[in-house]
Amino acid sequence: MRVNRWTDYFRQPNVALNMPWKEKTIEKLYWSIGEVAEQLGVNTSLIRYWEKEFGALKPKRTGKGDRLYTKKDIEQIQRIQYLVKEKGFTLQGAREQLRKADMVEEAAVLDIDQLRDRLLEIRTKLVALRDTTH
Repeated sequence: MRVNRWTDYFRQPNVALNMPWKEKTIEKLYWSIGEVAEQLGVNTSLIRYWEKEFGALKPKRTGKGDRLYTKKDIEQIQRIQYLVKEKGFTLQGAREQLRKADMVEEAAVLDIDQLRDRLLEIRTKLVALRDTTH
């Protein structure tokens, strides 16, 4: 009788069950206005109103004109909702807060770019130094 190690391995109790299983996660890229409204517990008309009031909120559109919201769009709506509904900001106040947050984020990106440039400069000098010592 021929022994097949591969099939014998799986005939052992609990071997197949103990094998690591990696779930495939497929994440949506776009959500409809209805899905976003349901997720946030607001009316679609409120999202359309905020879209009109906050110029930074510009979802993609289908050929029919239906709005398609990305994860970034939804996060922006959540920030607006938090500022207006929970913190009690006026629309103008919420706009200012979002603008300030964007400026801080841009400054952080600039700092990272400057740091990257400086590190590349140091690396170049170290490589040149290494090459001169060999």
